Amino acid sequence: QVQLVESGGGLVQAGDSLRLSCAASGRSFNAYVLGWFRQAPGQEREFVATIDRSGRITVYADSVKGRFTISRDNAKNTVNLLMSSLRPDDPAVYSCAASLSPRPLGILSRDPNLFNSWGQGTQVTVST
Repeated sequence: QVQLVESGGGLVQAGDSLRLSCAASGRSFNAYVLGWFRQAPGQEREFVATIDRSGRITVYADSVKGRFTISRDNAKNTVNLLMSSLRPDDPAVYSCAASLSPRPLGILSRDPNLFNSWGQGTQVTVST
């Protein structure tokens, strides 16, 4: 399995941008579909974005579409989430995840259980 470590969280103002990174260790990074999820206090884990193995296909939650961008660098074993126009409803612990599932991204986005490996998460806080 791949091990994942997130970084880049912090406190920003509404409207600001923030870039999260997730570094992976282990073999065959490009065999994994990668995703970002978030969980706010008292709420269930929520899908944010996912990217296919090649980095060419992405799927986003409606709540972040047009504001967040997921990308990956298979040479550096990293996946990033660029978050722009942050809103008061964006604060959460953001976690990256990796999946070996052959299912389409649309299916993966609806089922976190299809992701095999998870990072510990990084906190994002937005002040107004």
